[in-house]
Amino acid sequence: MHILIRNLGGEILGEHRQEYDFPQASTVLKEIASLTQLLVGLVPAEYRSRILGIGLAMPTGIASSASLLDTPVDVAKAWLNLDVAAKIEELTGLRVYAFNDGNAACWAELAAHPVPRPNNIAYLQVGTFIGAGLVAEGRLWEGPSGNSANLGSMMVTDRDGKQQFVHLTASVFALEQRLKASGKPVPKGNPIDWDWSALEPELGEWLDESSRALAKVIINTSAVMEFSVAIVDGVMSRPVVERLVDLVCQRVQEFPVLSSDKPIVEIGRLGGAAAARGAALKPIFRRLFSRDAADIVD
Repeated sequence: MHILIRNLGGEILGEHRQEYDFPQASTVLKEIASLTQLLVGLVPAEYRSRILGIGLAMPTGIASSASLLDTPVDVAKAWLNLDVAAKIEELTGLRVYAFNDGNAACWAELAAHPVPRPNNIAYLQVGTFIGAGLVAEGRLWEGPSGNSANLGSMMVTDRDGKQQFVHLTASVFALEQRLKASGKPVPKGNPIDWDWSALEPELGEWLDESSRALAKVIINTSAVMEFSVAIVDGVMSRPVVERLVDLVCQRVQEFPVLSSDKPIVEIGRLGGAAAARGAALKPIFRRLFSRDAADIVD
């Protein structure tokens, strides 16, 4: 859980981050309510009426992924049929704008990109699973349910020659499975703080397979949707993310294309903070800057 409050100029006034093996719904909701009250208190009283609301970025189907993470059944069930946005509105009294976490992170990376910003980008973030987003003609492509661009659900060939989801091949979860299979302990806490050098040789093997999977996603997606830039990032330490992105760049150049140009691959600028920052930014954009009819009416 990453919660922050930002102003119109992009300044972060306060933030808090908490790691969970798997989040308990009741605990997280109470903590969000408490932290929201604390962060709102950082705003001078005469300006609090200007607070637009809460941008909520969260992965789709938290409960459905629980079985992969050895989560207690009762903990997973608590997320089923739970309207998280409505509950947070009830607890905080603030309007909630809900986004898929990959989409929110994609939007934040677009905003963080130096001008001139590309009009079309693909975004991939390596986390517990794979967060992803697409920007087409300057607009975030969220789809009818707000959860489109789930690029991690694409199929690739894994190290054993079997078809597997990118979520289960190129994610931190996939690395953890490698470590368990080798009899090594899985580090706890924020991956940015892990001792990554202690994870060799499994780390190198995982980076090799992950880079191939992510490069295939980029090549295949570019065949469907024209984009000039693919942004790859991760929640790992920066040197590990840099190794991954360098390998993805190599793989993209190695794979053939039939009739389209290969996109440029860039490293992300926001790391694991992208989703929270995008969730805070997108409602401001919709309310004050968007020219889309739906946003103007909203």
